Amino acid sequence: ATPSAKIPSRRRPHATPHEPCCARALPTHLVHFTSRVPAPTGESRAAPQHTMLAVTLAALPSLLLSPSVPATGSRARAAAVRMAGDGPSFGDLDGSTARIGIIKARWHPEMSDSLIAGAKEALAACGVKEENIVETEVPGSYELPLAARYMALSGSVDAILPVGILIKGDTYHFEAISDSVSSGLMSVGMQTGVPILFGVLTCMSEEQARVRSIGPGNHGPDWGRAAVEMALLRQSAVGGPKSKFFMGFGDSGEDDAKPMTRPAERIGF
Repeated sequence: ATPSAKIPSRRRPHATPHEPCCARALPTHLVHFTSRVPAPTGESRAAPQHTMLAVTLAALPSLLLSPSVPATGSRARAAAVRMAGDGPSFGDLDGSTARIGIIKARWHPEMSDSLIAGAKEALAACGVKEENIVETEVPGSYELPLAARYMALSGSVDAILPVGILIKGDTYHFEAISDSVSSGLMSVGMQTGVPILFGVLTCMSEEQARVRSIGPGNHGPDWGRAAVEMALLRQSAVGGPKSKFFMGFGDSGEDDAKPMTRPAERIGF
């Protein structure tokens, strides 16, 4: 077409000369963006609507995906240390007959030691005797499930608290270890009938791990109380010294309260 050739107008009614036919359906800020495109001149006048529409569509992803208010450093830090909640509530727990095992993974010793110290304070507050706390350690979190299985099979404890810290790095190692450890610990508990707590922090940064292991956000005390509660639940299920029921079922006859015979030997614990 020559510059003097007239192209039939395909604009919708009420559309401005420089507004593409689809602009009425776009958000206001996109309509303003398209209206700032210079008017076509010369040979480019042959298809002005198509040209401006292409410009609009090319800019659409960046305009839609760009946040209206960029995250500041303080907002990012707040999101990094946010926790799911204040934790569960516990009633009065009598842990005088409970035997608790603690297995420590040696990575990040400052934080893991703080978690264990918090857990042991809670155990003492629940009346767990110091001689009824069995402790051992392994190189890392990946070794926790097997060590927990050995301790469970020894018959020396009523509940086990494995403690470890996993912090995400630049590779898929974090996801692989986290999945394996959580699945392995659950399997040990299901196979042996000994409650296995999940005392493994899986954090996206060291800052997140420190907030959850040192200071007022320490998860250790909650883990300790949970271990006592699960130990008492197991005792009631298998016929502990003061139990007359099997998890709330059965009658209260004297024969139902016979304690379970414990193995005389230990396997390294």
